[in-house]
Amino acid sequence: MKKILSIIIPVYNEEATIHTLLDKIKHVTLDNNISKSVIIIDDCSNDNTEDVVTHYIKSNKELPITYLKHQKNKGKGAAIRTGISNANGDYIVIQDADLEYDPNEFNNLLKPIISGYADVVYGSRFMGGNPHRVLFFWHSIGNKFLTFLSNAFTNLNLTDMETCYKLFKADILKTIDLKETRFGFEPEVTAKIARIPNIRIYEIGISYYGRTYAEGKKINWKDGFRALWCIFKYNIFK
Repeated sequence: MKKILSIIIPVYNEEATIHTLLDKIKHVTLDNNISKSVIIIDDCSNDNTEDVVTHYIKSNKELPITYLKHQKNKGKGAAIRTGISNANGDYIVIQDADLEYDPNEFNNLLKPIISGYADVVYGSRFMGGNPHRVLFFWHSIGNKFLTFLSNAFTNLNLTDMETCYKLFKADILKTIDLKETRFGFEPEVTAKIARIPNIRIYEIGISYYGRTYAEGKKINWKDGFRALWCIFKYNIFK
């Protein structure tokens, strides 16, 4: 039977980028004849994101898109959880709507799973020779520190725990009871995945086309402290 990749896209005020992202996804041909299923979760945007998405769906019926909307803003983690519960694919990947990550690299993420080596694949912004926009020094230090601390508790050797690009076998991800509503999703899912017996986690280098706050970047220092707390919460106080 034909396999399906569910692409979960949490969105909040992304009217400027969501059309371009969906075009990129539409034009990606997945290896092994895998088909695509897109799930967009609008986290109560107050711009024209909904109009852009609904118009795109009507104009591009060849790309299966499910559009869901939260009636109040709950956070990225909550949007991802909604997406997971509605995913019907064999594999699930998280995709931000802001064009920082390139859907053309889905096949790279899928390869270790399709080849039978992996159950989970993280796309690392800090390994390999792919393009990486030069931006914030303290963000990179913060990411590396959070990854180091997470690794110390999980006994993994990831280079980028905070990456958006995480691809899972769906049956594994759906068994995990996730709680976080904002950016704490990353350390929480990493801690809980790491505790699954005999789990096979791989990492592959990806491109990163980061954006500035003026261009719409939303994560801030408060989210960094929340991620720090989540590392302790889901590893020590599990």
